[in-house]
Amino acid sequence: MKQKNYKGSILLVEDEESLREALKLNLELEDYEVTTASNGKLAIKAFHEEYFDCIILDIMMPEVDGLMVCESIRLSNEKVPILFLSAKSSGADRVLGLKKGGDDYLTKPFNLEELLLRVDKLIQKNNKIEHQDKGLTVYEIGKCSIDFHAQECTDILGEKHALTKKEIQFLKLLIENKNEVISREYILKMVWGFNVFPTTRTIDNFIMNYRKYFEENPRNPKHFISIRGIGYKFTN
Repeated sequence: MKQKNYKGSILLVEDEESLREALKLNLELEDYEVTTASNGKLAIKAFHEEYFDCIILDIMMPEVDGLMVCESIRLSNEKVPILFLSAKSSGADRVLGLKKGGDDYLTKPFNLEELLLRVDKLIQKNNKIEHQDKGLTVYEIGKCSIDFHAQECTDILGEKHALTKKEIQFLKLLIENKNEVISREYILKMVWGFNVFPTTRTIDNFIMNYRKYFEENPRNPKHFISIRGIGYKFTN
C-alpha cells in the first residue's frame, strides 16, 4: 500500500506545550510530517537522528535557547531552513537571529496562515537549490527509477514502492558518491546521526531491499556492491 506523500518533514521546537501541540496539528493538516521537541537539548538530539526539510525554532527556552540550537545545527548543516519564533520584536533581535544562522524570523503572536506560508516558501526555495546542486529529483537505475520528491521508487518489475525517509537518505548518499566505497561507519553517521548507532545489520537489510527493488539478480548485484570488511559501493 502506498504511503501518504508528505510536503516535507519539519522539526518543531517550542517549550510552550499548548502552542507546540496547536502548531503540530495545523502543520499536519497541511500534510507535513512533524517531529516535536520541548527544549533545546531534545531539539539537537532529534536533528542528529532524522532528516528535516525545515526547522521551526523558538528562541526563548530555558538552558539551551534557540540561538544556541541554531549555532549547533549550523556546525554540521548549513542548508536546512530555520524559521525563528520569538516574543522579541526589535530590529536588533531579528538581526541577531539571522546572524546566528536563521533564514526567517516571525514575532509572537503571529498569524497561522503567515507561518504556514513562510514554511512553504522556505522549503520550496531550499528544494530548488538542492535540486539545482545535485540533480536528484528523479534518478534512474536501468529500468528502475527513484523519485526523491515523492519518496517512492519503481522496481525491476515496474511496481511502485513507498520509501521511508531513511531509505531515501541512504540512497542519496550512495548515489551522490557513485563508484566510491563508503564505510559502514560513515553511512551510520550520515544517515542515522551522531547519537544513534543501529547495528550494521540494519545497513545490510537496507541494501537487501535495494537489491530486491533494483537488481535483475539480487544474488549477483551490479549496482549495490558489498566491499568486504569496509562497506558498500554504488555503480550505475
